[in-house]
Amino acid sequence: MKASGLLRITGLLVLITALLSLAACESTSKAQSGMAFPPPSVSVVEVQAQDVPIYGEYAAQTFARDMVEVRGRVDGFIEKRLFQVGADVRAGQTLYTLDLRPYAAEVDKAKGDLAQSEANLEFARKQVALIQAQANLEQAKANLVKAQQDVDRLQPLVKQEAAAKQDLDNALAALDANKANVAALTANVSQTRLQTRTNIESAAAQVESNKALLRTAELNLNYATIKAPVSGRIGDSLIEVGGLVSKTATQPLTTIVPLDPIWVRFKLSEAEYLAYRKSKGRQGNVGMPIQLVLADDSVFPHEGEIRNSLNQVDPKTGTLEIQGTFPNSDHTVLPGQFGRIRLLTREAKNVLIVPQRAVQQLQSMQSVFTVGPDNKAEARTIVTGDRVGDNWIVTEGLKPGDKVIVEGVQKVRPGSPVQPTPYKPTEASVRGAQS
Repeated sequence: MKASGLLRITGLLVLITALLSLAACESTSKAQSGMAFPPPSVSVVEVQAQDVPIYGEYAAQTFARDMVEVRGRVDGFIEKRLFQVGADVRAGQTLYTLDLRPYAAEVDKAKGDLAQSEANLEFARKQVALIQAQANLEQAKANLVKAQQDVDRLQPLVKQEAAAKQDLDNALAALDANKANVAALTANVSQTRLQTRTNIESAAAQVESNKALLRTAELNLNYATIKAPVSGRIGDSLIEVGGLVSKTATQPLTTIVPLDPIWVRFKLSEAEYLAYRKSKGRQGNVGMPIQLVLADDSVFPHEGEIRNSLNQVDPKTGTLEIQGTFPNSDHTVLPGQFGRIRLLTREAKNVLIVPQRAVQQLQSMQSVFTVGPDNKAEARTIVTGDRVGDNWIVTEGLKPGDKVIVEGVQKVRPGSPVQPTPYKPTEASVRGAQS
């Protein structure tokens, strides 16, 4: 009797426990059904047809078109080096000073020779010898006149036997002698005049020759101070202070690379070149604005332009080299750097674009999630075209006005409700879309 009563009590306790557990489960289920999760929040963008510029990117390398080798134009030992390796120098800045003394001495000697030749010219121009010869001739002519007068005076006296015939003979002899002297002195004047003209011309030529020698000596003295022929960044000095500079040396003293503007070269395919030339007329792509993307993917802040192209297509690669320039006043870009040239290839008219992050890639198929009027997610298969910055051009699968989910895609399932909010692109994505 006691055992059966104990069994009834135990069964009653088990039943009560089971009922309590069932009640607790029902309470929990009701609580859970009352705490349903809200739809996930997603960011959406409404696609609209628009005109979009299409840019192409091409591997490029910078270079310096007018690199200059600095060389000595006279021989001499370097006394001073007046620049820092790798510094920016300006045109006309002194780089080296050679031993100036030998060239200064040559200048002094040339100045002395010029002064001497100018004195000789001045003396020749005074015509001293010609003046003397002309004076002698005039004196001889005066003596001839006197001798003629003596003859004329003695001839009537001799006829009248008032004077000795010997005196007349002496007067006639003197007259002949004076005539001969006048003739000789006349020839001497002509010869002296010719000689004087020759001396003047020779002295003048010597003056010009000495002037040229002086200019050469002054040039050599000036060349002994070696200056920068152009502005730019200077390289290492290959000959140090105390070294001998030779004007016939094959090795330059240093090099200067102009950095502003900086030149860049890249290659276009033959088809691309023809397309650009067709779109731009006879000038082709000359003057077309370009951007430079550096090796760290940063965009060089200054816009450049295409300056020229080479005169033939490379038959091995089927490409044509294009060259352009960029302003580089702060010398940020150096020759030999690699990067990418970005240039406008065409204008896509009336196209739809979506952010790249909204596109799901599964093998060869691309898709996006859109939000319908009932705020439910819908999967769309799309076909993309060109890339525009951080966006894709969509050629198939969307229409204007569709709302595409950009952020929160991982929380979405087809047909599930969502809570859409407008997508706000970051600054980086905005810059990418603009470029």
